[in-house]
Amino acid sequence: MADPFLIGEEMTGGYGGADILHGCTLAVEKGEIAVIVGPNGAGKSTAMKAVFGMLNIHTGRVVLDGEDITSLTPQARVGKGMGFVPQVNNIFTTMTVEENLEMGAFIRTDDYRDTMEQVYELFPILRDKRNQHAGELSGGQRQQVAVGRALMTQPKLLMLDEPTAGVSPIVMDELFDRIIEVARTGISILMVEQNARQALEIADKGYVLVQGRNAYTDTGQALLADPEVRRTFLGG
Repeated sequence: MADPFLIGEEMTGGYGGADILHGCTLAVEKGEIAVIVGPNGAGKSTAMKAVFGMLNIHTGRVVLDGEDITSLTPQARVGKGMGFVPQVNNIFTTMTVEENLEMGAFIRTDDYRDTMEQVYELFPILRDKRNQHAGELSGGQRQQVAVGRALMTQPKLLMLDEPTAGVSPIVMDELFDRIIEVARTGISILMVEQNARQALEIADKGYVLVQGRNAYTDTGQALLADPEVRRTFLGG
């Protein structure tokens, strides 16, 4: 069987001397949405950062599109096709919306205007506010800027750390709809989410982490239907 498009395999590591991840494995196929859920402190964001090279893993490996990238810096991983949207500090508040998107194209040497047009089609409100400072936007609009900027790099894999944190349920649903649209273009999505039930509803694959370990791995629908997962992690 062919290897997944992305795999963070048997990752063990953390910050300083303490391991937070213990043999954690995450995999995403091309054009698939994979969601990482679990209780607070389960290592969800740490697992995402390990995939992106923001912390060292001392066992395991990360493979993207058949290439072992375990030793690469985050910047080099962006060059290989990874896009990462952190939970906080993910926009330049004193720049306009359009300047934020242009910053996303910093690694590009070609004409990126077509990509910017695609971002505006995906997030029409950003076109309307393109000359406005990003710091003046609502929380949901800021997240659209952050995702749009990551898309400007033309990533093969888009990683989102709590994209719906602090937004209203209506905005959350809209953001999830846009994430589905991005995946339909063939971009793989790896996402950490606190809103576990809603995230699993759109997930092709779900990972439930507990204390840095894989507790459950299945399709989003199968995890939603699992009585133990529902009782323990989804509030019944």
